[in-house]
Amino acid sequence: MEAAYVRARSPGDGATAPMPDATGSRMGQGRHARRLQRHIRFPRPAPIRRVARDMSRRNFHRCTEAERRHDLIEATLDCISEAGLPGATVRQIAIKAGVTAGLIRHYFDSKEMILQEAYKVVIARLTERAKLVSGTPEERLRAFILINLTEPVANSRSLSLWASFISRVGVDPALAAIHQEGYLSFRLSLEGLLGDFLAARGEAPDPARQRALAIAISGLLDGLWLEGCLAGELFEESELIAIAFSSIEALIGHPIGAPSAIEQDGE
Repeated sequence: MEAAYVRARSPGDGATAPMPDATGSRMGQGRHARRLQRHIRFPRPAPIRRVARDMSRRNFHRCTEAERRHDLIEATLDCISEAGLPGATVRQIAIKAGVTAGLIRHYFDSKEMILQEAYKVVIARLTERAKLVSGTPEERLRAFILINLTEPVANSRSLSLWASFISRVGVDPALAAIHQEGYLSFRLSLEGLLGDFLAARGEAPDPARQRALAIAISGLLDGLWLEGCLAGELFEESELIAIAFSSIEALIGHPIGAPSAIEQDGE
């Protein structure tokens, strides 16, 4: 019988030690140790990158369908703000969202579709907040003007996203339709605010005048918004806001009242 690897108790501390083989040599011990190692299989650790990626995807998959679409659109907007529309490839969006490109195609049939949904979000963020103002007719009109010239509507990221999309509106019918819908929604909201404000000042309803005023004020706000986003450092604090209010008051023929410091801080 081969006494290849018999373990015996040491007399001192109870530890075990390998006994020599039949030859009593250390070479024999080495051979038998290598034989044992060949039969032991230790699991290989997963690569760190793969583990991190899998964890990200598992977290993503716990979201609801609406949340997943929202996350993908936000990742798209991040890519566009950083590298423009050309940088918003399906691969880059997938990397930004921590998912596979196949999952993006599960929710959006094409890159064009996710870009369209992203532009709807941009338009909504530029217009929806101003449509939710409350208070008296004067307070609502004042808040509407202020919202359109302050954070978060007026900032460099909003400008970057708007500029990226507006360059395609003239050649992409789908984006053009989204742009037109957003503009009309914004203008109609402004017409309603002006109608309420003028009625509170005793003027008879005049839809044609309200429409003309809304077009003019919308253009004025767009121009000041653009200047503030592009070169805000060239203007004194609240200078553009003051210009907007004085110009709009001149157009409508009634004082609106300059926003207080508390109102501006609130916006």
